[in-house]
Amino acid sequence: MRVLLVGAGGVGAAIARIAARRSFFDRMVVADRDLGRARAAVEAVADPRFTMAQVDASDQEAVTALLVGHGCDVLLNATDPRFVMPLFQAALAAGTHYVDMAMSLSRPHPDRPYQECGVRLGDEQFERDDAWKASGRLALVGMGVEPGLSDVFARYAAEELFDEIEEIGVRDGANLQVEGYDFAPSFSIWTTIEECLNPPVIYESDRGWFTTAPFSEPEVFDFPEGIGPVECVNVEHEEVLLIPRWVPAQRVTFKYGLGKEFITTLEVLRQLGLDRTTPVEVPGPNGPVRVSPRDVVAACLPDPATLGELMHGKTCAGTWVKGVKDGKPREVYLYHVVDNQWSMREYGSQAVVWQTAINPVVALELLADGTWSGSGVLGPEALPPLPFLNLLTAYGSPWGCREQ
Repeated sequence: MRVLLVGAGGVGAAIARIAARRSFFDRMVVADRDLGRARAAVEAVADPRFTMAQVDASDQEAVTALLVGHGCDVLLNATDPRFVMPLFQAALAAGTHYVDMAMSLSRPHPDRPYQECGVRLGDEQFERDDAWKASGRLALVGMGVEPGLSDVFARYAAEELFDEIEEIGVRDGANLQVEGYDFAPSFSIWTTIEECLNPPVIYESDRGWFTTAPFSEPEVFDFPEGIGPVECVNVEHEEVLLIPRWVPAQRVTFKYGLGKEFITTLEVLRQLGLDRTTPVEVPGPNGPVRVSPRDVVAACLPDPATLGELMHGKTCAGTWVKGVKDGKPREVYLYHVVDNQWSMREYGSQAVVWQTAINPVVALELLADGTWSGSGVLGPEALPPLPFLNLLTAYGSPWGCREQ
């Protein structure tokens, strides 16, 4: 297998470090608009199978040419969601498979944003399902940790643990702290603003998909392995759009443990218009320049990939499932916990980006050996869950199941 990895930030660099320990691929081209970042990711692994390239992820034709020029079999997208569609289209044009960790962007309903869906996460990708099927190639979408592993958990629960499912609720929480910073997100602030301030989506089998207000329906969820109780709130996320397509459930939700201070900061950013992506004109040394307010916020905050040495604690991603097994009520929480001290010691990557990165590497290995296969646009829950969970454990990163 020959892989084009686009994006050499925190997650991309962690992907390279994880993949370097595996033998399923022959070549991995690490590409980024910033050639220095690509070079750093390649030099960190010191593996002759890796090479670097410079490419603008928004330039579909350039990415297609890179795929063809290197004879790649698959494009792995490790950029933020605004670049999903050009990379997705480039892979289709080049005749390669495609894997991402976040899906095409949503757009709120113009009149009823907190009641009805507008353009949903992934709609633009699913609209091209027929083209991908005709190509005989697979676009595996949402294959990170959340979405990704959380979706695999949902499929596993449906196959192995339940006869009927009442609710599937993805729940994410952590007790991570960053020394020396009052506000330092552990993941891309661009993506965090996007998913946290958009209207959250909920699925109910008798109603379909609908929206609610950001940060609604707070609940306290007790996370395992010492993390403990964390208040979680509704956040827009791909699982709610993916899981109901393949896993029968009466209700599907996603809630994230953000914390009151984090929520307040995000609300202030929105009030000030600093969450916007449309460029505004500001004075510059050589005259007016146009910049995106959200890009300015991201530039003012530390790069999450650089925070590992200052972070302490654990992060947990998981899927809570409630239903019936053998005529009796049952609730379980399927989860994956990463300790930041462990991931830094073992891989030199902070816990949140490492936990995101390991899952697409596992998926690539399953695609390389033919255990996972298919054509069209598919989510992780469309494929057999046990091979993935077994291989994740073989990578040295076990998962857990707790009866509630």
